[in-house]
Amino acid sequence: MKVDILAIGAHPDDVELGCGGTIAKLISEGKTAAIVDLTEGELGTRGTNITRAQEAAEASKILNISARENLKMKDGFLLNTEAQQLEIVKVIRKYQPDIIFANAIEDRHPDHAKAAKLVSDSCFLAGLVKIKTDLDGDVQGPWRPKHVFHYIQWKHITPDFVVDISDFMDRKIEACLAYKTQFYDPDSQEPMTPIATKDFLESLTYRAQDLGRLSGVRYAEGFTTERLLAFKNFDGIIL
Repeated sequence: MKVDILAIGAHPDDVELGCGGTIAKLISEGKTAAIVDLTEGELGTRGTNITRAQEAAEASKILNISARENLKMKDGFLLNTEAQQLEIVKVIRKYQPDIIFANAIEDRHPDHAKAAKLVSDSCFLAGLVKIKTDLDGDVQGPWRPKHVFHYIQWKHITPDFVVDISDFMDRKIEACLAYKTQFYDPDSQEPMTPIATKDFLESLTYRAQDLGRLSGVRYAEGFTTERLLAFKNFDGIIL
């Protein structure tokens, strides 16, 4: 099934945190989107791989994405190996996205930067004719996305561009809070983690608000790009 956007995250909830508002906006405009989680997030202090899968399914409904799957790579030990590259090549060729959203190029969790490089390399390899892959017995053709954009996560990274998500901030927060075991819950008895604090939850709003302030909108999500962007016109730019 071809989609317009394929969002890839090292862990369930990475996509929602990094670009949930952008995905919701693009879908509202008629675009199609799928999410691929590389790991089950099984090393997370709170919750389990089972609860994470249930939460990911709920978040997917909120965002109204077309498909979601988990490659079940080893959490905490992502490696840019041929085997893992080929697994990602297969899903790129399966969904044939024009745009890929990937993890931050630098971040607190080492899996995030590893995933950013792994996905980037896999996008290039997916376009090579001589790399042969098959899915469920069917030979796949080459496919290379037009763009690879990296969302921003824990660390502050100056974006190359931002997307106005003013009308979709509430949807983003709702999708993030579908991960009930992971984020702030005053009644939770689970151990406290950096992303389970009230401050972290509030940061989702005030960071989007700050990017919005700098770009002239109410809320925005930021991205870095791997290559120079060219615009045919300025119709979509907010001046």
